[in-house]
Amino acid sequence: MTEPTLNYVSCPDTNGGHRMAYWQWGNPASSHVVVCAHGLSRQGRDFDVLAQALCDKAGGDLRVICPDVVGRGESDWLKDPMGYQVPVYAADMLAMLAQLQAQAPITTLDWVGTSMGGLIGIILCGQPGLPLPVQVRRLVLNDVGPAIQWEAIVRIGTYLGLAGEFDSVQAAADAMWAISTGFGPHTPEQWMALSRHMVKPVSGEPGSKFRLHYDPAMAVPFKQSTEAATRQGEAMLWQLYDNIKAQTLLIRGKNSDLLSPETAQAMVQRGPHARLVEFAGVGHAPTLIAGDQVDAVAGFLLA
Repeated sequence: MTEPTLNYVSCPDTNGGHRMAYWQWGNPASSHVVVCAHGLSRQGRDFDVLAQALCDKAGGDLRVICPDVVGRGESDWLKDPMGYQVPVYAADMLAMLAQLQAQAPITTLDWVGTSMGGLIGIILCGQPGLPLPVQVRRLVLNDVGPAIQWEAIVRIGTYLGLAGEFDSVQAAADAMWAISTGFGPHTPEQWMALSRHMVKPVSGEPGSKFRLHYDPAMAVPFKQSTEAATRQGEAMLWQLYDNIKAQTLLIRGKNSDLLSPETAQAMVQRGPHARLVEFAGVGHAPTLIAGDQVDAVAGFLLA
């Protein structure tokens, strides 16, 4: 498999700014850009398999961009942990898209968002006045919607920001699998490929232990959220969703504890009238690695 290039964009904030990293696959001059945005505690290399497949199926005329949302992967950590919230992430994506537009004009823009990445997509697609290079043409929402089950938020909060150090990448992979079985069946090789980019050496010394890639402080605003505040936010998200003009594909793990069947059906019936595809034996969230998941996304984006 070919490797992506690592790039950075400078993003403003109230503490002097920060850099967001993003991984670029395919043809850097292509006018068709697909942005793949990851989930809460993940990073951009989650999309290696999908990005490679999209570039192959597009015959090389495609740019796939996989950002490391700030606080994750190769991106900076924020000085103020209260900045770890979706509106800040959406603003960073606008800065990234402006930089991509300056490098090579964008005529077609698609968005693939898993969980948190899907919420960012709803914000960007649901506000017509935002300074996007072009409006998003096709939107893939992977196991997320305007209404999120509170029980799933509580579950995620039990482990977010609490990971310690690991003796090896394999030990980290095993620990992550223990809290990630909802992702559905993966071979050991697939899980190791997903896990390798989730950890970093604690130091540069030989034999260093490993830690998770993200800033533990990103759990601060997450754990301050309440069920009442979450419910209030749903009304705004539904309004944004109803404004979306992009053709929309909604992917759901049939065992998802985050996206309920009722919310998924409402998303089919209102707003952009999403096309719903569900995957059996999978919870939150499909990793878009299995062949049928990749084909669903690629078929929708490249049809």
